[in-house]
Amino acid sequence: VQLQASGGGLVQAGGSLRLPCAASVRTFSSYVMGWFRQAPGKEREFVAAISWRGGSTYVADSVKGRFTISRDNAKNTVYLQMNSLKPEDTAVYYCAASTVLTRRGNEYGYWGQGTQVTVSS
Repeated sequence: VQLQASGGGLVQAGGSLRLPCAASVRTFSSYVMGWFRQAPGKEREFVAAISWRGGSTYVADSVKGRFTISRDNAKNTVYLQMNSLKPEDTAVYYCAASTVLTRRGNEYGYWGQGTQVTVSS
């Protein structure tokens, strides 16, 4: 499984970004997809996850109500829609794939290269 995240950039506080992550795999719907982030000097943290067909989602409390995860299995793509961005959302965002629906990063076996999101105040 190869994952390619994109869509990062510089945005003002209160703005929005959508991060797509494209997967190169024949059976995309066999994988749970997740988003994680890591800010400078901090540990990687869970952001959101979505089940195989999109029927269930987990979202971290820190982004609940602002971020939404979705997937399009026909396009082998998972999305992270980020609204009402705050400076503390600044981080490198990674997409990842797992065979279980989980918030734990060590249960994701496949990772993309990350995309930088910077939110200015």
